[in-house]
Order: sequence, then structure tokens, then C-alpha cells
Amino acid sequence: MLNTDARQRLKTLLPSGLVATKAWLQQQGLDLHFIDNAVKSRTLRMLVPGVYVCDETPLSWQGIVSSLQRMQPAFITVGGITALNLEGLAHYQIKNQIVPVSLYSAGSPPAWLNKITACANFEWRGTRRLWPDSIIENAAYLRENQWRQSLPPLHYSGPERAIIELLADVPKNISFEHVDQIMQGLFTLSPRKLEPLLLANCSIKSKRLFLWLAERHNHAWLKYLKPEQYELGSGKRVIAHSGRLDTTWNITVPKDM
Repeated sequence: MLNTDARQRLKTLLPSGLVATKAWLQQQGLDLHFIDNAVKSRTLRMLVPGVYVCDETPLSWQGIVSSLQRMQPAFITVGGITALNLEGLAHYQIKNQIVPVSLYSAGSPPAWLNKITACANFEWRGTRRLWPDSIIENAAYLRENQWRQSLPPLHYSGPERAIIELLADVPKNISFEHVDQIMQGLFTLSPRKLEPLLLANCSIKSKRLFLWLAERHNHAWLKYLKPEQYELGSGKRVIAHSGRLDTTWNITVPKDM
């Protein structure tokens, strides 16, 4: 029989729609004996060894990520194309039921992440080559999505940060044409937020490509930026193979662009 106080504690810790690991539940004060008995009594349902939910409610990717964000020691944020999609800025249509979700963190993904649901494919991106620690958890460049009432919100990159993250994936994971289309619609970006992000960003490729696209679309906010102060490196960067060299930013871009 399960202890009443511990059962209530479990219900508070693990509401419907979220997941929890055995290690995290123990860190919150539930002992191993109680957890094992909760599994035997079907109060807890095991998804994979060591990962649980409290009921049969289908999991959403938002619930999984929200759970991750409260359990993982390293800060995790939804970023890149997924963050832009949350803002309605990605021009991105899901062609099947499996949703790609871009997650950014300085830590490593848990081994169970892509084993517990068929609703999403979580694509993990390391942040060490993108952002210093001063940026990663800075609330000024993050937004919240209250995906379900009474449950923890999702933290995701604001559009200024998300577009810079996304450009690191060109052309391997996203095409020039797609990011060009996205950048065309980013006419309301805040130069006040862009400036410190571009100063801090560690990816020379992302910064050069961002400036090329901003110039290409002649955005009004571009005149407030100070590219001469950004660390843009030296020499040419081949981004588009068999492309043409843009001599202003020293990157190769598709010939038809």
C-alpha cells in the first residue's frame, strides 16, 4: 500500500502531461521503495526503464521538453527553427505526424529522449560554439510559451536569438532558400537585442550570413547595428559550395541569390 503523503507528493510532482525520471523523483524526496511500489500498483507507468508518467494521457513534445527543462542540470531551450515556428515566423509546414524539435543546451541529451514517444524527433544542438554562458540563460533573449494551463511553460529563444541559431545549420539542415524566406519576414527584430547577441555570438558563419541576409532584405533595423565591432574572423568562408563569393562579408552564397 502506498503512503498517502507520498502519493499526494507524487501527484504534485508529476501532473498529467509531464514525465519524470526515477533519479529526479528521488531528488524531490520520494524514496526508491515508494517509486517501485507505485510502478507495481500502476500509479506510475513506465515509458522506458527509469522514466515515468502518471496516466495514459498521450504525451506532447511540449510536455516532454517542459519536463526536461525542470529536470536537467544544464539549461535547455527550444531554439532555431522550432522557436521561430512558435512565433509564426518559420514558414514551416509539418508534412507528417513526427514533429522535428530543435533543442539547444551546453549539456548532453538524455539517452531516453527519442525513445519515449513517436510524436516528435528531438534534434539536439550544442551551444558551446554558439553562445557564452552569459547569453544562454539570459531572460532578455528568451520567451515563454504557456502550452497548457497550470503546467510549467516552455522556454524558447526569442526571434533575435533563434535566427542566429538557425543560421549555424545552413546548408546542412536548412536551405539558403528557406532562411532567406524567413529573414524576409523578420522586419520587426529589435536592434537593441541583436547588438549584444551579435557581439557575443561565437559562430563567425552565423554572424556573416545574418549580416548578408539583413543587407539583402534591407531591413530598417540594420542601420542600428555596428558590424565593425563584431568578431567576424578573417578570410573566406565557403557556405554554399559552387556558389559565388560575396565580397562584403566574404562568404560564398548560391549563384541564383
